[in-house]
Amino acid sequence: MKKPRDIHLVLDNYATHKTPEVRAWLEKHPRFKLHFTPTSASWLNLVERFFAEITSKRIRRGSYSSVDDLEGAIYDYLLQHNAKPKPFVWRKTAEDIITRERRALDALDQIRGNR
Repeated sequence: MKKPRDIHLVLDNYATHKTPEVRAWLEKHPRFKLHFTPTSASWLNLVERFFAEITSKRIRRGSYSSVDDLEGAIYDYLLQHNAKPKPFVWRKTAEDIITRERRALDALDQIRGNR
């Protein structure tokens, strides 16, 4: 019998992913490995960006009387999007992004008095 493969999950740094209940569940399910994006770096999470697009381009405009109606709107958006998909394209180099993030973190440290 094959050993089950590990499942690696990339999550934002939101506190709900770190509650005692989640930690207890993870201890019972060791094949699940959590990796957190850096604090204040949601730009790393393209899935989050995709959900923002669904929200702004489809969900926010609608009125839904049930969960089924909302799900239908989401699936409709996915069908239309997948008919003519456009990939996300990075416009900045990793070095540019890291340099700007470092400047922002340095400024935040100064504001908080950490420097």
